[in-house]
Amino acid sequence: MTNENEQQGSTLHFLDYWRVIRSRKEIVLAVAILVVLTGTVYTLMLPNIYAASARILVSEDAPEINPFGAGGQSYYTSYNPYFLRTQFEVLQSKPMLYEVINRLNFQEEWGKAGEKLPRDVAYKILKNSISVFQQRDTSLIVISVKRDNPNEAAKIANEISEVYRDSRLDLAYNGARIAIDKIAEAMKSQRERVDAAEQVVEDLRKELDIAVIGGEGNVDVTDVRLQQLEGDRLAAQREMVDKEVQLNILKDLGDKDLSEQASYITFDQFVMSTMQQIQDINVQLSSLNADYGENHPEVQRTRMQRDTLEATLTNHIKALRNGLETEYLRAKSNFEHLGAILASVRSTNIESQGAKFRPFRNAQADLESERFIYTQLKAKHRQEIITLEVPSNPVEIIDVAEPENRPVSPNLFMNVLLSIFVGLGAGVGLAYFIEYLDTSIKTADDVERLLGLPVLGLIPQKVRPLVEEGPDSEHAEAYRVLRTNLAFTEGGSNRGAFCVLSGGAGEGKSTTVFNLAYVCAQQGEKVLLVDADLRRPVQHSILGVSNRFGLTNVLLRDVPVEEAIKATSVPNLHFLPSGRLPRTSLGVLDPKRIGELISSLKSKYDIVLIDTPPLVGISDSSILAKEADGAILVVQYRKYPRDMLIKAKSMMEALGVNAVGAVLNNINVMRDDYYYYYHSYYSDYYRSSQGSDGLGDDSV
Repeated sequence: MTNENEQQGSTLHFLDYWRVIRSRKEIVLAVAILVVLTGTVYTLMLPNIYAASARILVSEDAPEINPFGAGGQSYYTSYNPYFLRTQFEVLQSKPMLYEVINRLNFQEEWGKAGEKLPRDVAYKILKNSISVFQQRDTSLIVISVKRDNPNEAAKIANEISEVYRDSRLDLAYNGARIAIDKIAEAMKSQRERVDAAEQVVEDLRKELDIAVIGGEGNVDVTDVRLQQLEGDRLAAQREMVDKEVQLNILKDLGDKDLSEQASYITFDQFVMSTMQQIQDINVQLSSLNADYGENHPEVQRTRMQRDTLEATLTNHIKALRNGLETEYLRAKSNFEHLGAILASVRSTNIESQGAKFRPFRNAQADLESERFIYTQLKAKHRQEIITLEVPSNPVEIIDVAEPENRPVSPNLFMNVLLSIFVGLGAGVGLAYFIEYLDTSIKTADDVERLLGLPVLGLIPQKVRPLVEEGPDSEHAEAYRVLRTNLAFTEGGSNRGAFCVLSGGAGEGKSTTVFNLAYVCAQQGEKVLLVDADLRRPVQHSILGVSNRFGLTNVLLRDVPVEEAIKATSVPNLHFLPSGRLPRTSLGVLDPKRIGELISSLKSKYDIVLIDTPPLVGISDSSILAKEADGAILVVQYRKYPRDMLIKAKSMMEALGVNAVGAVLNNINVMRDDYYYYYHSYYSDYYRSSQGSDGLGDDSV
């Protein structure tokens, strides 16, 4: 049964937590008010921060329209889920922000006393001031800047947008410009070959004295076949020349230039995708280098990933070059095969017309081939120039940032609200921490668990002697409950001599024993109150009688006990004062004399109540308690640590004192819900009983 009670006592209920907060509400409120005041003052001291935002529409590099496509349709670009995330990092990268710092001259503007601020410091200030995010389900990027100057915030947001737009345009233009220059070099070389072929034709014409080749109406099946073969040969030659031009461009480029410009030359999707991934990793690597350093494992892992992609790209470009070379050889073989067939047919035709025209016809065919190649290169060159001149707008500024004169920070309302929550949380936490450190007695369960004794009474706070409050005092009911519970203790009677003890001083022992004697006398019992606290007697002050003669005189056999006992103003209540303690008190509290005196008093009174000094540290109470029929231990609510109660229990067990129960005294019923409702219940019940029949609850 005891184990079950201990388990129930150790199980905390929600109301137990609430009681802690209620009992420590002053601490909770004090901490909360302090935190709120601190947060408010701190918020008012903070400088105002203003925000400005610019919105830009971001897309991958492509001209607005394709001038050489069907109907001028836009270029198709595949969806890249990592594109916008990459642009977030690009917008906040060092090259981008360094350019903003240079354009706005922030190193001089943010410097103090005319000193130029280091660029790294200006970069950190600027980076901490900006935030970039994507508007949901759109390709819009919002550049938000927070500064203590609204005009400066708007200026920074707009400048970042412009720097980013310019950098994207420059990157696309430079790449296309390099490809155009390579085509121009090939076109210049082909022009020289055309001039040489024209010179050969002209020399043969003069040498052979040829004025007209063929005449009108001289068309036969052979000529038609020659025209068809010539058309097929020209088509094959065009394909071969196209492959040759691309192959020559790829061969002339170095590995680095080839990796950078391959996408503009081959338009291979894998190359474009891989280059985009390398760009993304470079941005990520730049950020990681700035955060962790070059030797960090994450930096090394990212660098290895980039090297792997670059190696893959290089191998793929080499494979493209090899494949293009194979296609060129195939086209060349086809061209040569058609040339052989055409030459055979032409030879037959020339032989039929005469061997004279053969060299001239061959030279003229070669000239046409060279002219066709040149025409194709020239068209391609012009096409790329026109495409480059077509507006390409990968970044469009949708909303220009404007100064906002309403600060976004500090937010006084939110900070005060947050301070309230933080203060309440800190106050509650401190209350629980203090409660954890507080090892004093808080509940009747604590007393019963530590002493193994029943709690006979729960006495509220601020109780005065009932002789002052009167018999109708609401506090009297608590002592009537104590008297009733005393009758139902293990002995089964409230008759005899009882010592009222306490572990330490100031626990309300004297008031408790007096009020208990008072209510017992009210019930018609003949009561003797003995003040045995020889060092600090107080009972004579409560009753307003002299303390000149008393217990000490009886024990020293100076006066008989009958002369020392005094009648009081309370019916049925007699009082034996402590008397003045002599200078030499050794032997005054002799156990034998005490035993004889108590036996004598018990025969004359229904109940003898003895007020004793504190149990711990003073031996008087031990002698008195051992000779009495029982001892009542008074424990003050939330005063002494539990060790004091355990020490008092050990002393009583060692002396063999018959402890009949305990009284929990000086309870703050307004701070503890359990005791508040307990006290209110019997107080209201007692008052209602008096109002109905004029009688108190004295029927025990």
